[in-house]
Amino acid sequence: MTVAVETGLWQLDAAATTVALRHKTMWGLVTVKGTFGVVGGQGEVNSGGSATGTITLDAASFDSKNKKRDEHLRSADFFDVENHPEITFAVRSAKAGAGDSVEVSGQLTVRGISRPQTVTARLVGADADALTLDTEFTVDRSEFGLGWNQMGMIRGLTTVAATLRFVRSAG
Repeated sequence: MTVAVETGLWQLDAAATTVALRHKTMWGLVTVKGTFGVVGGQGEVNSGGSATGTITLDAASFDSKNKKRDEHLRSADFFDVENHPEITFAVRSAKAGAGDSVEVSGQLTVRGISRPQTVTARLVGADADALTLDTEFTVDRSEFGLGWNQMGMIRGLTTVAATLRFVRSAG
């Protein structure tokens, strides 16, 4: 990283953070897009420069701007928010890579199913009190029990795009 990130505790700034999904449906003709309205998280940067932490999404807060579709996405066919209200990404390691890249590895948990996930993020801003990361990666929804696919309409991978802003924690 071009800027040294201070060791210590960091809190996700939910107001300056976005987590969005994109997925092709209707046999690849329509792209469904939406964002999670409620996100949280925290992290800790250790003296060696690596970081750990957790990002939490309120699954019921997903908004695709279509009420009927959103209700279906909250149902047992998809997110099953009644039984699995949160989607989490537990960061086991985040280390500076080449240039402004950050190599992140951890566990993504959706519907109570956890899978290892490695992503590359880009540090797009950092100072002594805040840092912002951008990332985009794909996941296979069927690996998380999201296999509903009426008439083969939903194919391919889901793209996750996130801008995560962390601020230095007062504690």
